[in-house]
Amino acid sequence: METQKLVITSPAYNNEGAIPEKYTCDGEGINPPFEIERLPENTVTLAMIAEDPDAPNGTFMHWVVWNMDAVNSIKENSKPGISGKNGAGRTGYYAPCPPDGTHRYFFYVYALDTDLNLPGNADKMLLQRAMRGHILAQGKIMGHYTRK
Repeated sequence: METQKLVITSPAYNNEGAIPEKYTCDGEGINPPFEIERLPENTVTLAMIAEDPDAPNGTFMHWVVWNMDAVNSIKENSKPGISGKNGAGRTGYYAPCPPDGTHRYFFYVYALDTDLNLPGNADKMLLQRAMRGHILAQGKIMGHYTRK
């Protein structure tokens, strides 16, 4: 089965654009809002993985979340679904806070055909394993941030 493509946008920034300070460690540290288009009709839940591949010690997880309602938007400063373990070892959204230079932040969204049965402290690897065979569609948006 071929995976369909979701269209992910944000009213806060354009794809490959700068993430506003509000959504970083230099601002309010809240998650940005997202709009999701082309959700398959049989979508049961959504999952999201947000990561920084430019982190000094390898890819840093900023948000791992699943069992989100199958809706067309994620509100800013929201707690959708169940959040797993981020790169700081805590759950929830971890705002961009690059130690140096400009970093890229990828937000991947997955439309799934089921609820996932995962413990609340699951990490990216466990989420990816649980999603196998259940991804109906996926998409991404990337933003970058440079600290002043």
